[in-house]
Amino acid sequence: MQEKIKAGASKVNITPPLGTLINGDFITHYATDIHDNLFAKALVLQSGNITVAICVVDICAMRREFLDEVKQLVQRQTGILPQNMLISSTHTHASGSIESLLLGNADLPYREKLPALIVQAIVQAWQNLVNAKIGFGSVDVPEYVLCRRYRMKDGYEAKNPVTDGLDQVKTNPFGAEGQIIAPVSKPDAQLCYLAVKNENDVWLGILGNYSMHYVGDWQSGTISSDYFGEFSDQLKEKLKAGDSFVGMLSNGTSGDANIWDFLNSNRFPKENFEKSRLIGGNLAEKVFQSVQQINWQTELLLLVQYEDVPIRTRKPDAAMLASAKKIVANSNYEQLQGIDYETMRKVYARELVLLNEFPDTIMFPVQAFKIGDVVIGGLGGEFFAETGLTLKDKNQHYFTITLANGYVGYVCPEHEIERGGYETWLCRTSCLEVAAEEIIQKQLSELIGKF
Repeated sequence: MQEKIKAGASKVNITPPLGTLINGDFITHYATDIHDNLFAKALVLQSGNITVAICVVDICAMRREFLDEVKQLVQRQTGILPQNMLISSTHTHASGSIESLLLGNADLPYREKLPALIVQAIVQAWQNLVNAKIGFGSVDVPEYVLCRRYRMKDGYEAKNPVTDGLDQVKTNPFGAEGQIIAPVSKPDAQLCYLAVKNENDVWLGILGNYSMHYVGDWQSGTISSDYFGEFSDQLKEKLKAGDSFVGMLSNGTSGDANIWDFLNSNRFPKENFEKSRLIGGNLAEKVFQSVQQINWQTELLLLVQYEDVPIRTRKPDAAMLASAKKIVANSNYEQLQGIDYETMRKVYARELVLLNEFPDTIMFPVQAFKIGDVVIGGLGGEFFAETGLTLKDKNQHYFTITLANGYVGYVCPEHEIERGGYETWLCRTSCLEVAAEEIIQKQLSELIGKF
């Protein structure tokens, strides 16, 4: 039965102080400049006895243990069930670090501070609930999203620092542009959005979704929300919305996609932040034009499906582990210089030793929200465009929010694992069984089928 929809939105500043550790690279960086503020942005929807919360956080990655704690705190204050909360990272690589990724360390003081701020954003959005109307839209924006995995010409050696062998594909072939044959897959170029106003036609917020990794046109040591923040800020201006407007751009299935055009390197401006400003602004303009044609709903059905799926982890075999331990024992990690192949061998040897301590099985959260005619999937990792496009082919008015409810790293289709490439290299952030993507996609499809 359809019932009156209520909605509330809020955002809370989560900008870390100077000196905070930054991850998202192979090594740790330290915040020396704050270009723009970071936020936790929340949208709470309520229809009948169902309440859901969607929160998008300007951060690289948040593991499940961290987010489970946040959800418990929110539940105590609002009564919203943990399975009814979708909390995701934008995946900006210019934010405070709360997880240890490769040699990028977690900043423990910032990690202790962040939960309360995310809770505050969701609780405030819940407190702001008012009668509302919701609309859905989508527009294709193919000009900014590119597959970053390439087939290379014969003779090019795509070295794998884990196996010491050769991969069939090369991710981000910097310096080898002349050796490229073609990308191996197509990205998801669709920009989807959920638009929310109150019953008096005042803007509350827009939740967008685009499958591009990040832009990264800043110097190391910079704090920035990347193009995700530019989209939100410029959209607010174009809509002439009030200060309470909350613009959100979530990350879609972008594990194999980014903005770096290796075949046309002069396509975009090269000054710091100009590319983010251009792309964020154009995406905002696309939504601004599209939203004029939107069909608004004031009464709709709100449903939730959630399942924890057991997934096995891949670990190094005895020979790989023994070799990795030897490399680690002879590596001076404090003095690593540059990111050449030998450095990568040392980085990934350490990854294998640490990965060996992981549990044999993890519980992977799979989630789906039905909001009227719209379905949103939530998956806790970096999934390839193939996953998102397959799910879109099966479901009209659908998009996937990734890096949601946890973070396990890359979840690649099995045939892409066979090809190799950076995303598939065995480590703590690429360690699920080879059939994991198929298992998870099937489970999400089954959950959506229950609506």
